[in-house]
Amino acid sequence: MKKRAVIALGHRALGTTLPEQKIAVAKTAKSIADLIEEGYQVAITHSNAPQVGMIHTAMNEFGKTHDNYTSAPMSVCSAMSQGYIGYDLQNGIREELLNRGIYRTVSTVLTQVIVDPYDEAFYTPTKVLGRYMNAEDANEERKKGNYVVEEPGKGFRRVVSAPNPIKIVELDAVNALLNADQLVIACGGGGIPVLEQDNHLRGASAVIEKDLAAGKLAEGVNADLLIILTSVDQVCINMGTPAEEKLGSISVAQAKEYMDAGHFGTYNMFPKFKAAVEFIEQKEGREALITSLDQLKAGLHGKAGTRIHG
Repeated sequence: MKKRAVIALGHRALGTTLPEQKIAVAKTAKSIADLIEEGYQVAITHSNAPQVGMIHTAMNEFGKTHDNYTSAPMSVCSAMSQGYIGYDLQNGIREELLNRGIYRTVSTVLTQVIVDPYDEAFYTPTKVLGRYMNAEDANEERKKGNYVVEEPGKGFRRVVSAPNPIKIVELDAVNALLNADQLVIACGGGGIPVLEQDNHLRGASAVIEKDLAAGKLAEGVNADLLIILTSVDQVCINMGTPAEEKLGSISVAQAKEYMDAGHFGTYNMFPKFKAAVEFIEQKEGREALITSLDQLKAGLHGKAGTRIHG
């Protein structure tokens, strides 16, 4: 059987604006095609921070200037970003594969992820997004029950919660496509956060940390390898000190020690290592690779990146 990999694309693999995304995806598609040529079945997830912020801003401005239209909730903006990014990704990857003589269907699955309504993250929002507002607009947001934060000299911005992913709703569909040897793009932006109420799913005003969702996806499809792409070729500890050290191949036990020692901060590398450790601990023989897009191919052969094993 083929090995199965889940790859989480970071911001640099996608760009920010529409033209940037087109250019970035063409480069990213080459790395995905390399994975296919290495014999992997591949599921892809991706960040969406600039894109969902752009969509959120556009929809809110549209609602303000057009009667009978309302601003779009975060869950709807997240769904829009999945479709917009998935559209470019699946076409870029399809084209690159065909250029190499490989025919493989590439599909985007609009993916919902259930979160816990009592997750502590709902009481301490941390993810800033969207346009800058003046004090009057910020007060209007507060009246709606939304959180805002002031950035000195710039204005106010919306801030939303980042709860942990509990369950991927469309996981069976993702597995069916992978079992048919197709490429799947799923859980984009961490997935659309939803609250489960009996048989009803209600969108949550939140975003999900994409790396944790990638780990949940990798676990759900029984992947052999979780790949998390970031801005650095290799993770370091003791950054900016004489004791700075690059991490090559490390065990889960070592990764936990570094996490407990506070080497990875709260919002940067920590979620990546948390996702990797939780994924690997679920089953023997699994590994995770954290590296940059440029070093992915070398990382697959143990020549670059930070590799975590059981």
